[in-house]
Amino acid sequence: MEHEGKALAADEFDDRHHRNPAVASVHTRAVVTWLAIFPMAAIGMTVLSVVVPSWPPVLKALVLTVFVVPAAVYFAVPRLLMLHSVIRTAQATSFRR
Repeated sequence: MEHEGKALAADEFDDRHHRNPAVASVHTRAVVTWLAIFPMAAIGMTVLSVVVPSWPPVLKALVLTVFVVPAAVYFAVPRLLMLHSVIRTAQATSFRR
């Protein structure tokens, strides 16, 4: 969708470029996803390097992603987005006062 030559993300709406403060932008979701995955991947690679140092890097990455991706998708990212929503809603509420 476009508005005045600007492409809008699926979660944006067209009414004067206002967005529901509880809905994270695509950029925020990307940062939140990275914040969820990076620590898990770093810890997982460290553990795998100690436990199975002789495995090829591709096999380590495969095993790592089997655990990290579901943990991020079903646990970490939704909770971080919920926290973001609570913070943004509180900010919007306090701003209106």
